[in-house]
Amino acid sequence: MRRPPTTQEFVLDELRKSIVSGELAPGQPIRQDTIAGRLGVSRVPLREALKTLEAEGQVIYQPHRGYSVAELSLSDLLEVYRMRELLESEAARVAIGRFTDADLTRITEAQLDVEKAADGGDLVAMIAANRRFHFALLEPSGMPRLLRILRTLWDATDAYRAVYYNSDANRERVRREHDAIVAAAADHRAEELVRLLDEHRRHAVDALRGTITSE
Repeated sequence: MRRPPTTQEFVLDELRKSIVSGELAPGQPIRQDTIAGRLGVSRVPLREALKTLEAEGQVIYQPHRGYSVAELSLSDLLEVYRMRELLESEAARVAIGRFTDADLTRITEAQLDVEKAADGGDLVAMIAANRRFHFALLEPSGMPRLLRILRTLWDATDAYRAVYYNSDANRERVRREHDAIVAAAADHRAEELVRLLDEHRRHAVDALRGTITSE
């Protein structure tokens, strides 16, 4: 059973959901009193959660103005996805040689959750399931330091995924690409898996180029 989250973890999770859902939009000021009141918490765990999001680049702090949601940036996206390419390719090559039947079941179940959320138009649930899917592929690598870095990179770009998944065509593309990734994983085809993951990331970046700024 998963232990109950700390107050700070609870606040951080709620802020992430608000950013992903668009409730807190890029550029929008974060009214700490309002959010603390809505969540029923003091400003102390809220400030700590905001510091975490600031370190990830999801919010920015300006003296005398406070926190606001970071604007989406193409240069930021390209840097993060390049780092993901390098790290995920290494993790995938190691992981695929260690996949057990239980690992493959976790991968398949996560993909089914992605499809269910996509069919229901639930972007927050789709993003969460998509993350489980990708980390189910990578965690068997047994490389905890690498995976910690990857989780930070994923945390920093959930808002970009929300934009990408807002398109019916993109959600359908994700479904097709995940199916191919599952097949490569099941057949233990390491280089095919790496190629498909590279293509999967590239399609997301290409689709986002026209919707976010290059600053």
